[in-house]
Order: sequence, then structure tokens, then C-alpha cells
Amino acid sequence: MLYSNKDLKKLIIPLVIEQTLAIAVGMADTIMISVVGEAAVSGVSLVDTVNILLINVFSALATGGAVVAGHFLGQKHPEEASKAAWQIIMFATTLALAISIIFIGFHDKLLRLMFGKIEPEVMQSAKTYLIITALSFSGLAIYNSYAAIFRSMNNAKVTMWISLLINAINITGNAICIFGLKWGVAGAAIPTTVSRFVGAIVIFCMMFNPKREINFCGQVRFRFNGDLIKKILYIAIPNGMENSMFQLGKILVLSVVATMGTSAIAANAVSNTLASWNILAGGAINLALVSVSAVCVGAGEYKQARYYTKKLMKIAIGITAVISVLMFFGMPLLIKMYNLGPEAAKMAIEVVRFHNIMVILFWVPSFTLPNTLRSAGDVIWTMAVAILSMWVFRVGASYLFTYEFNLGLLGVWAAMVVDWIFRAICYTCRYRGHKWEMAMHRQREQ
Repeated sequence: MLYSNKDLKKLIIPLVIEQTLAIAVGMADTIMISVVGEAAVSGVSLVDTVNILLINVFSALATGGAVVAGHFLGQKHPEEASKAAWQIIMFATTLALAISIIFIGFHDKLLRLMFGKIEPEVMQSAKTYLIITALSFSGLAIYNSYAAIFRSMNNAKVTMWISLLINAINITGNAICIFGLKWGVAGAAIPTTVSRFVGAIVIFCMMFNPKREINFCGQVRFRFNGDLIKKILYIAIPNGMENSMFQLGKILVLSVVATMGTSAIAANAVSNTLASWNILAGGAINLALVSVSAVCVGAGEYKQARYYTKKLMKIAIGITAVISVLMFFGMPLLIKMYNLGPEAAKMAIEVVRFHNIMVILFWVPSFTLPNTLRSAGDVIWTMAVAILSMWVFRVGASYLFTYEFNLGLLGVWAAMVVDWIFRAICYTCRYRGHKWEMAMHRQREQ
């Protein structure tokens, strides 16, 4: 077997800790910014949806690089894996700089295009947060790319410690800038930007250790390698389109929430933060499965890829169930940590409890299983299913449940679950067959 139980623990436990840190700090961010008021919470939550869109783009590129590097490691070609790692960082950084310029230059038009008419205080908070955090996109792209490469080397402990550093800077900076300096929304955005660049610099320097399977010693050439970029983008572009369309759909759904008023926007923001705890284990295992299955596929061990997929999915479902049960009964206490009004608090409790139940049943086959398909190069199928499901079910059903059935915020979350169910059915059917196993061979022939 390519991975022992010890190897899996070495990979998964640091990832779970890293995900926990990220969610905990995100939760603390929301609590801190809530001191400024519901308008600030709403503005930051709207921009965070846009930021997540960009994070997904960079993550898609990182996944493409990690999959290609994982294939080379499975084939025992660490030198080629190192070349692929350097190429992805050059490409991702260039793209990130271009996006930063666009977002800063056209922030007002972009926000109005995406969210339409929102209250002036909410818009002002959104503008401030977007301009400052847009400066950090290149740092974010660098960190995401290298973190994925370290996971492909089965070394998640490095990213865990760097994540701890990033989050410590972020939370300390928030406390100083929001409570001490009274900078409001800017006080939340500035530490985020600084922490991302610190993380990028640290992880970049660590890639020059010659003892690592993948390293940059002798690889620094400021010239794109067409063949490697093509292989990376073969995975990254469909994955990026899938993630981007997914997040764009969420932005359109959020525009529905925005019409419900500030209380609904704030309740949705808090609910998203709390719901992140539900998928903590799933998010960590998703990252692990990409690395594990890519190495298995690179080595031609498809039976092992199936074995580890089944094993990791069971672990994800088990941990998700435990967390969800605890959250279901603890919601009244959890919601008190936020300065929400009675109406917003009631909505948040309702939708998060609904999420607690549904996530156990449908989230893992919907979002964990397709990572094995992607690692084998079966990216077109996963992209097509995800985009179709997002636009037909999550977006379409959100409008239907909200405006026709008058379900309010709960209708938006119910539409999300319909999306999960469709994805789970499609991915399960694909996985049970063998077409996805031939995807890598088709890629090599092209």
C-alpha cells in the first residue's frame, strides 16, 4: 500500500488542525467586526463572497499543480515535480496581480454589478474591505500553490504551522486595529492582507530546502514551460471554471438574500461561519484525498485510489456527524456570541440546524468523492455536473423557494441541499464505473 494508517494520520491531522484554525479565526473575525455594527458585518460578508471566488480560482490552480506534481511523484520523477511546482507559482502570481489591479480599479462598478442596490452603509463597508484585501491576492496565490505542493509530498505539518502563524497575525491584528485603533472595517482588512503576505514569504523560502522531494533549488527560471503549463491547466481550468461558476452562483444567490434586508444578510453571514464547522473534517479530507489519489493514479494503482477514497469518505462522514449533533443542540448558546438582533438570531438558528442535518447525509459524496475523479484527470465531467447543478438547482431553486414559496432565508439553504443531492447522485454513478480511470491516459495521448 502506498499509504499506511500512519501516513494518513500524518497528512490528515495537521489538515484538520489547519482547517480548525481557519474557521475559528473566521468566526472570531465575524464576532470582532460585529462590534462595529450589522452594516459592517453585512458589507464584509458580501466582499468575502467575492474573495472566496478568487480563493477558489487560486485553489484550482494549486490543485492543478498538486495533481501534476503528485503524478510525477507516483512515477518517481521528483525533478519533473519540482519543475511543475515552479511553473504554477509563476502563473498563479501573474494572474493574481492582474486580478488585483482590476478589482481595485473597478471596485465600485463591480460591487454594484454583483449586489445591486444595497444600503449605503453596507456599500461603504464593502468598498473599504474589498480595496484593502485585493492587495493580498498575490500573497494568497503563492501560499495556496505551495501549500498544495507540500500536501502532495505528504507534509501537511508545514502548512499547519504556517497557518497558525497567519491566523495569529490576523487575530492579533484585528484585536489591535478594531478595538484599539478603532479602524472599523479597515481594521479587519489590514491584518488579513499582512498575514497573507507573511505566509507567502515563509512558505516560499521553505521551498528551497534541497532535502525535500519537491524543491526550487536550480529551478528558478523566469520563463514559462509550455508543456508543463498545459498539463497543469488541463486540471486547473475546468476545476477553476467549476469553482468560479459555483462561487458566482453563490453571489447571485446572495443577491437574493440582500433583498431580504440587513438582518437576513447578517444572519446569512453568521450562519455561513457556523456552518463551516460542519464541513471542517470534510474540507481537510478533501485536500488530503487530492494528494493521495493523485499519487495512486500516477503510480497506476487505481484499486488503491478507490480504497483510500472509501476510507477517507467514511472518516469524513463520521466526524461530520459528531460535529453536527453537537452544533444542533448548542446553537442557542453559539448564536449569543454574535451581536445579532432577535430577527437575525432566529433566522440563523433555523438555517444552521437545517444544515446540521442535511450535511451528514449529502455533503461528503457531493464534495469529497469528486476529488478522486479530478486527481485522475476526469475534470470535464466533474465541471459539467457542478456547473449544471449550481445554476439549475442552487440558483434556480433559490429564486423559486424565495419568491414563489416565500420560504425566506431557509429557502436559499434548501436550494443548496437540492444541489448537493444532484451532485452526489451524478458523482457516485461516475465513480462506480471505469471511465474516470482512463482520463489520465487520454490526457497523455493529447
